[in-house]
Amino acid sequence: MRDTDPGPRTWLVVGDKGGDNAQVATIADQLPWRYETRFVAMRPRYVKGKPWVRPSLHHLDLEASDALEPPWPELIITVGRRPSLVALWIQREAQEQTGRRPRIVFIGKPSARVGRFDLVVASSEVLLPAVPNVELLSLPLMRLDEGRVQQGVAEWAERFATLPRPLIGFLVGGPTNPFRYNRNMARRLSGLARQVARDGGTPYLSTSRRTPERFTRWLAEGFPEAGKIYRWMPDASDNPYSALLGSADGLIVTGDSISMAVEVARLGKPLGILMPGYSPVGHVDRLRRWATRWLMVERPALGRTLYRARLLGVTRDYDGFYQSLIREGRAAWAGTKLPMPGRPAALEVERVIVRIRELVNA
Repeated sequence: MRDTDPGPRTWLVVGDKGGDNAQVATIADQLPWRYETRFVAMRPRYVKGKPWVRPSLHHLDLEASDALEPPWPELIITVGRRPSLVALWIQREAQEQTGRRPRIVFIGKPSARVGRFDLVVASSEVLLPAVPNVELLSLPLMRLDEGRVQQGVAEWAERFATLPRPLIGFLVGGPTNPFRYNRNMARRLSGLARQVARDGGTPYLSTSRRTPERFTRWLAEGFPEAGKIYRWMPDASDNPYSALLGSADGLIVTGDSISMAVEVARLGKPLGILMPGYSPVGHVDRLRRWATRWLMVERPALGRTLYRARLLGVTRDYDGFYQSLIREGRAAWAGTKLPMPGRPAALEVERVIVRIRELVNA
């Protein structure tokens, strides 16, 4: 169909974040027309630093980025704060030079105002105003790499075969606003692992890039002898993460990592959520998120008015997201009975393609 339907000239404007880019690719692969990718690299100070929200290329390493020049696109699909500023710059340049304004589809939590984009596609953890150019999905458009999981299962089959069942994987993230990883969090994780061991099973814990080494040491102090702890290392060849996704009888994920929870949900595996603790400032931030959820979800007209008046912003709703997974029977709070294996959570990309078609045909 791509050979017969030229469609609008489409650019995917993406940066260096693989997870973000994968969501754009999930949409692009379902488009019935061709597209081109424009990779943009950041100047060192903006790899982690946040540039001002405005149409601009000031944060780019232009020599390391793909060329941004005419012929300009008619449709731009982008994701993330830094690439979205580039998309807005392209839109402005194209309109000034040609008189035609490219449409922008933004994926995820926007840093710019929602109205700057023609379509915003986000999942339920992002609290957005109820406006026509917002499309809310149940889960992020993260496609599970089933080949990677199957490869992990095969590589770890012999090592897992000798472990007492049930095999419960513990997937650990790291501190991020508003959460903190302290000794109490380590004790809670270790306590859950000891319960698995007391029941005759094997707790197998895998840390991640964001897990502080000090926190891993605290975990080891109270972890049962029957359990296993994998300490994350860059470029390690023996990381059990994918194998646990495919082989574990259940998985417990720390609530700071929505992406890990989504991967488990995509497999339909029994999923437990352990929410980290909050710092004093984090408790205030949690209250802010709760108030935003109440306004955006329970009082959408008021929330929309406050957003337009710039008295209310967009934020992530961790609690609400996990509560929705629990209501759907896809998860339970860690320490309670895990749900039975269920139907893998489907991608909702078809809805997005319909909205994009409506946008380009308008």
